[in-house]
Amino acid sequence: MNSTLVMRDPTAETSPVLRERKQLAEGVRLDQLTVALFDIGKTRGDEFMDRMEQLFNQRQIAVRRYRKPTNTRTAPVELLQRVAAECQAVVVALSD
Repeated sequence: MNSTLVMRDPTAETSPVLRERKQLAEGVRLDQLTVALFDIGKTRGDEFMDRMEQLFNQRQIAVRRYRKPTNTRTAPVELLQRVAAECQAVVVALSD
């Protein structure tokens, strides 16, 4: 399966910061990575993440679960750093 992974930055910044977008190196597959499932605390986000975890597990893709303490504030820097240190890809449960 040959596909291109495009990374998106969903943050709502009043003054956007330009960042270099990272893409997976050619030949890298998701089953070679650890994927973070990041729940931002919105209603039913946990249900979405439960299903994503099932689908990833069926494909032998390693996942780790993370959750913001509250959906009304940005994630703590320590949590974001932990996600970045432990995982190579992220799925974020957004809603609304």
